[in-house]
Amino acid sequence: MADEEKYVPILSRLSPPEGAVRRKKRKGRGIGSGLGKTAGKGMKGQKARHGNNFGKIGFEGGQTPLYRRLPKRGFTNIFAKKVAVLNVAELGKRFDAGATVDLDALRGAGLLKRDVDVVKVLGDGDLDKALTVKVHAFSASAKEKIEKAGGTVEVLA
Repeated sequence: MADEEKYVPILSRLSPPEGAVRRKKRKGRGIGSGLGKTAGKGMKGQKARHGNNFGKIGFEGGQTPLYRRLPKRGFTNIFAKKVAVLNVAELGKRFDAGATVDLDALRGAGLLKRDVDVVKVLGDGDLDKALTVKVHAFSASAKEKIEKAGGTVEVLA
């Protein structure tokens, strides 16, 4: 029983495998340590004299880095809404008469492939089926065509 208990993985009994944990290298602590005097940096030169900021991404040996030499342009609006646009012709092709077209139905039909904040229906093309369309926004012509075909329009908040 005591032997079985010894092999149960309990957090207080976990330990790394033999040889996995090594002591930290203490550089520059005397010649006898093996990393004394120049502390593994070799003789002279910029890398021997300074810290290790020369591996910095974009560091160009002291020359002004490219990312600072180039002009800064543009702007990304982090509050911009992702809008997906659909035409009434696409709705007519993908849905049967009397169908309810909402966000889930659009995803199922393959018309919404990514996450969007707003879905807007535009009036390009013709619609000859009565559909109940529930999305965030409609153009005036799309609204007119859907209602003319006998369908209804519902604006989501």
